[in-house]
Amino acid sequence: MTIRFAGLRAGMALLALMVMGACAGGQMSGPNATPEAAAQAAYRSSEPPSITLYTMINNRTNNGAHTSIMVNAPSQRVVFDPAGSVRFQGVPEVNDVLYGITPAVEQAYESAHARSTYRVKIQRVQVAPEVAEQALRLVQANGSVAPAACTTATSKILRQLPGFQSLPQALFPDKLMEAFAELPGVQERELRETDEDDKDLAVQRIEMAWEEEGRYSNN
Repeated sequence: MTIRFAGLRAGMALLALMVMGACAGGQMSGPNATPEAAAQAAYRSSEPPSITLYTMINNRTNNGAHTSIMVNAPSQRVVFDPAGSVRFQGVPEVNDVLYGITPAVEQAYESAHARSTYRVKIQRVQVAPEVAEQALRLVQANGSVAPAACTTATSKILRQLPGFQSLPQALFPDKLMEAFAELPGVQERELRETDEDDKDLAVQRIEMAWEEEGRYSNN
């Protein structure tokens, strides 16, 4: 009996470590931006309304490590990065929602996650304008997410949307990614880069490039 309970405790501890490995970042979010700053940064894309699922995958284990989504609504485009750690100066964040997702910021967000140790799976589905606006309202109302709960929070939001109800209430990024791949019309790509395993350094380099170009993140 003692051996059985010891094995159960060990298994639960391993599961906890695996869950904490997902969505666990280095530098965490700072204080929320003001509503005025978020509103001022709002970016409206000319692309069709869509929802993009990002899954960051460990290249050594091939296990998912983080989940986030980009919502391209007619009113504005945002990234919901629950318990995320990639944050840029000039890109306001309120409760894990990043505002002002211009093409430059979109590219920077993806690139900062892709490095020698991780790759990014990018899955996009076009949706009706009203579905995208509903997704925007849901991520804005969700509030900040606790560490290790990125996939749980993301799947809960997606499952409330028309056309996404078949997705599971997932704990692990891989499970949500695999189910998302089965949605009609999904477009997939994968981003791999070879820079060192340091997201903070990647963010600093991107911000320096923006500053040198004199545009920062506004286009």
